[in-house]
Amino acid sequence: MVKKPTRPAAGPDNEERPLKTLERVLSKAGLGSRVEARRWVHARRVKVNGEVIENPDHWIDLELDEVRFDDTLLEARERMYVLLYKPKGYLTTYKDPEGRPTVYDLVGDIGTFLSPVGRLDFDTSGLLLMTNDNGFAERVTNPASHVAKTYLVKASTVLTDAQLDQLRHGIDLSDGPTRPATVTRLRDSEKYTHVEITLTEGRNRQVRRMVEALGSHVLKLVRVKIGSIAIGALSIGKWRLLTADEVAALTGPGTPASRASAG
Repeated sequence: MVKKPTRPAAGPDNEERPLKTLERVLSKAGLGSRVEARRWVHARRVKVNGEVIENPDHWIDLELDEVRFDDTLLEARERMYVLLYKPKGYLTTYKDPEGRPTVYDLVGDIGTFLSPVGRLDFDTSGLLLMTNDNGFAERVTNPASHVAKTYLVKASTVLTDAQLDQLRHGIDLSDGPTRPATVTRLRDSEKYTHVEITLTEGRNRQVRRMVEALGSHVLKLVRVKIGSIAIGALSIGKWRLLTADEVAALTGPGTPASRASAG
């Protein structure tokens, strides 16, 4: 019978213990996507406490339950934090029904399953973090954390100082007013304006929608920085592991260190 907890299980001193669905446990262990995990469970490849479980939504007590995949004990994978320079024309989903390339085509040599930390849309390039550490991803993407994201923007028109001030003070969008942005004019040409915009929130297509609210359009968009972490000299389409200092800069002290490498 499937466990259906009405509240988190209590541990010593009445502390709450973490409960997660079986599909999520498999995915976060670095074995594959949640879609793949559901397929494995339905295929009877997963056991919990010696019993085959066919329900991917079965609740798992991470401190008490023993999970095996293909009769091999599921063990916590090393936490990994990757910076990828995503090219334009790649999706941040695991697979695309239309066969378009995804970021997983670029990190296939990592050896463990990682999830994107937030999103970059199909036509946007730049810095994308990927990890198997759910707590890290939550910290970076939670709007309450106010982690800054910096973008280079090419607008389809020459933007006036008044229009840039609108971006700085916040713009009304369909889902509410934006937070004030840090905006620096980089250069103008006869037809275009290039600006740097730093946001502390991450709504869907936010930069594009903000520029469209000014009566212009984004012709090119590159995310170059998250918090204090920048792309630097990394080549487009390549990845590297974050250093321990970079991870700590986004999450605070006490975060597990990652190995230094490059891809």
